[in-house]
Amino acid sequence: MLDKVVRRARVGKTAGPVGGARGAHYTAGSGAGDLSRARRTRARGLDGTERSATLSALPDNQRIVITGVGLTSPLGDTLADFRRNLLEGRSGVTTIETRFMGRVPAGVCRFDERKHQSNKERRRGTRAGAITIFCAREALAEAGIELAKRDPSRIGVYVGVTEHGTVETENEIAAIREYNYDTKFWSHHHNPRTVANNPAGEATINLGITGPHYTIGAACAAGNAGVIQAVQMLRLGEVDLALGGGVSESIHSFGIFASFAAQNALADHPDPTKASRPFDVDRKGIVVSEGGALFVLERLSDARARGASIVCEVVGYAMNSDAGDPVLPTPERLAQCMKKALDRARLNPSDIDIVNTHATGTELGDIQEADAVRAVFGSCTEVYVNNTKSYIGHAMGAAGALELAGNLPALYDGVVHPTINVDRLDERCAMPGLVLKEPRRASKVDVILNNSFGMLGINSVVIVRRVTD
Repeated sequence: MLDKVVRRARVGKTAGPVGGARGAHYTAGSGAGDLSRARRTRARGLDGTERSATLSALPDNQRIVITGVGLTSPLGDTLADFRRNLLEGRSGVTTIETRFMGRVPAGVCRFDERKHQSNKERRRGTRAGAITIFCAREALAEAGIELAKRDPSRIGVYVGVTEHGTVETENEIAAIREYNYDTKFWSHHHNPRTVANNPAGEATINLGITGPHYTIGAACAAGNAGVIQAVQMLRLGEVDLALGGGVSESIHSFGIFASFAAQNALADHPDPTKASRPFDVDRKGIVVSEGGALFVLERLSDARARGASIVCEVVGYAMNSDAGDPVLPTPERLAQCMKKALDRARLNPSDIDIVNTHATGTELGDIQEADAVRAVFGSCTEVYVNNTKSYIGHAMGAAGALELAGNLPALYDGVVHPTINVDRLDERCAMPGLVLKEPRRASKVDVILNNSFGMLGINSVVIVRRVTD
């Protein structure tokens, strides 16, 4: 699948070597490199024990791979479009009108809601449910999965969300306001729309899946959490196929904009495409976005048996808690989460090729994550660091999954997309290997680490690698 994405994402401009200590000038449109290049190294892990980067110790029925990607983002509704726009440095942020607040910067998705749903389903359902269904259907198609030939009771759906029900409740209150708040005009669809499992549940109904489904409330760490849950359930043998990732409909709630504004954490800029600017001295806060990304995950043994095209393997993951401030991250706990994921993957920090940062454009949040990244990777001279929110804003529960998806083609084209909108780097956010403004061609990209952190101190990290064995 990703070889097609690499071909479609080629553009005709030359980028200089920005950030990092290795790699060559990136010329978009050049070849994707040697896709059969193997990476077999012996390394010592963070605890001093010898590690094998090939993870050969795990049998194939415990190795979990991604075989399909479905997404909708402010930069496109396919991985090919998303990737092309990342490499071209295009922002997907625009402005929308929201209740009580006027126009605000936001990342808006424009996928076809009716592609996989009837008019009746859309009237009864939610925007988050529509995003989930779209992403699930697209991921299954990319993976070559024919549901009619699968046991529906052996398929699981695990969808990360920041919150759910706020949009629907605000809309109902606005509706009955027109009738002097007479509750007889309150929709009878409200309860199924607002239960916490709604997005995953809508997908199972649409797809006819009878296996387990639930949403994972993990604030802005939820996209990674959905992937982690899918990996765990496959390893436990609870399911044979899983859909995991995250979704968000947050831009349809005025409350989230109002709350960030009350915290002085809502981004603003005369040019909305420059509003999301993590690590920049003049950053003003978060651009709220919607979106979703779901992955098809399965055991490596099953994927090989059906001749599937394998995107990557999930080799490491971790989650932990800060147990500190409700909104400010703790660098020590962020670093600990990354180290735990590296330990599980049996990798050294120097084995990572790309670190996708969570940074949202808040002053202290960006600084705290930069401190943590330096603590883990500060001595590494061959690790690239980038940020995806600078293009699409903060997609909340979908952020981790969308940002992981946007980086996956780098495993095959060897190009690291940069952080955009950094006109003046905040020196407190300077990190070795930080890629700014222009894409960078790396000498190799085999392993990607994806950070995703959330309110109330929930942290998640996922590590993926290209399968070469």
